Amino acid sequence: MARVELLVALVALVFTIGIFAQVLADRYRIPSIIFLIVAGIVLGPEGLGIVTREAFGVALPVIVDLSVALIVFEGAFHLRYEDLKATRSTRLRLITVGALIALVGTAITVRFALGTPWDLAFLIGSLLVATGPTVIDPILDVVAVRDSVANALSFEGVVNDVTAAILAYVSFEVVLAEQPTRIAFLEEFAARLAIGIVVGALVAVVLRSLIRAVDRAAGNAAQNARLLALAGAFVAYAGATLLAEEAGIAAAATAGLALGNLDVPYKETISEFKGDVTTLLLSFVFIALAALLSFDDIAALGVGGLVVVAAVMFVIRPLLVFVSTRGHQFSRDERLFMSFVGPRGIIPASVATLFAVELTDAGLPEQATTLVGTVFLVILATVVLEGGLAPYIASALDVVPMQIVIVGGGTVGRGLAERFDAHGENPVLIESDADIARRARDDGHTVHVGDGTVAETLRDVGVADAKLLVVATGDDDANLLAAQLARSTFDVDHIIARVNEPENTDAFEDLGVRAISPTESAIWAIDNLVERPALLKWTVELGQSGDVREVDVTADAAVGRSIAAVRNDLPSECLLALVNRDGTNHYPGDDFDLERGDTVTLLGRTEAVDDARTLFARAG
Repeated sequence: MARVELLVALVALVFTIGIFAQVLADRYRIPSIIFLIVAGIVLGPEGLGIVTREAFGVALPVIVDLSVALIVFEGAFHLRYEDLKATRSTRLRLITVGALIALVGTAITVRFALGTPWDLAFLIGSLLVATGPTVIDPILDVVAVRDSVANALSFEGVVNDVTAAILAYVSFEVVLAEQPTRIAFLEEFAARLAIGIVVGALVAVVLRSLIRAVDRAAGNAAQNARLLALAGAFVAYAGATLLAEEAGIAAAATAGLALGNLDVPYKETISEFKGDVTTLLLSFVFIALAALLSFDDIAALGVGGLVVVAAVMFVIRPLLVFVSTRGHQFSRDERLFMSFVGPRGIIPASVATLFAVELTDAGLPEQATTLVGTVFLVILATVVLEGGLAPYIASALDVVPMQIVIVGGGTVGRGLAERFDAHGENPVLIESDADIARRARDDGHTVHVGDGTVAETLRDVGVADAKLLVVATGDDDANLLAAQLARSTFDVDHIIARVNEPENTDAFEDLGVRAISPTESAIWAIDNLVERPALLKWTVELGQSGDVREVDVTADAAVGRSIAAVRNDLPSECLLALVNRDGTNHYPGDDFDLERGDTVTLLGRTEAVDDARTLFARAG
């Protein structure tokens, strides 16, 4: 078989296996990178020897580079300024202070665990700064953490890919330089970053003009918009790379971030199309990693390599996360989860392989072996352990919020979504009116455009898995129909309905739906405003400085303990106000003993209430 036909067959095989891996990942709710990395090892030189660097020849680096450019572009395209506002300070610290801790901490560990020169240690450290969307996004596709957590991790991944690529290239020049200086290092880094940002921003502006032009022209405007966005990602990467090596990643990320936040027609269709293309490319590049893997290089590191892995995963990553998220609204368990989710991926692997070849040509084969072995060992360990265990860690830490579906994106629906989000949940709004849906998205909410009285719409948002459905439109007939459909077709147990006309309340209650009448709510609110103004004011402020939580008693350490004993362990700014047992509320005295299955009501400052939950609820 001719070389071209062999290459075509090989690429087709990799794509096919990659697609099957994605299907398996979706079926078993396991991050796809686990199946992809296993498939790559089996097909690679350490397995069947089908996928090798020699088989692809010079085409492999080109394919990987362009694939990474599109993946980074797509990851940045999904980052919305509105979604990121809440974690602005955390994001800034993650990509500055956090990246610095990762760089210095990893370099010091490599220097003393492996005995490498300082310049090589910092080269390895700069590569391992990268987490990246190629490894973060597949985990977040499976683990539905709160939006603020997912956005912080995604943003960190996109920016750190850029930082690592440029840092690594500049560090590599230091390794080869005879008399490197810190000033020269900083100048090189700043120059490449600036080139990437400028080129990416220019490409985004041009793309917006072109997409608007095709929107005004006749023909298939949506398809043309998708193709222009695809071409723009490649143009940004290639253009910046021609000006300065490794500036292409910064350009692709900047172009994606800018275009995703500009007023561009067909943004949703562009996102869907690029998501499908990215899924294919992600499959290819991870399996292609097998062509770069050598177990001999990893084994040559010995115990020192394991020390580096342990330090990166269990010391450096938690340290940078806890420092970067200090003072933010993330709970302790969310910070622990973020500490565990820091896998390394494509950028370190591809760049390390390139540098290893150049180090070998420069007469430094031992440094090349150490570089590749360390980087790939950290990649394998973090991808397999963190990617495979992430769903279980999330479950144990209870960081996956309750799924809440709200039918109706009007004032009431948006207000509820804002409250639920403040309580750490991830509400999804269903709204049929495009203008109202756009306003809800502008407010930072997750919105599905569709009719909540149609079974297909409810199925698309996953209402069957929802723990709560709220129907909150201004039409009682639509609310009743949506509630009936959810109860009969999807077996949703907990449904709350807004009842606009009080006389319709019985129809909802006959269905077993909790009905809330605005008229009765207004009476209740006015009564509280007159009789209990301080309590009403505090209730209105819930989710900002204070919180109320109901927690089921499942922890062995809490069962059988008296209220007096439990109160001694509560944070100073948290009160245990109520105990519900078998449907009956108790206002417990000091000698009241807790039983398994009780539900305790905690109130106080948000952070104190969150910490107190762990006293009563068993992890997992």
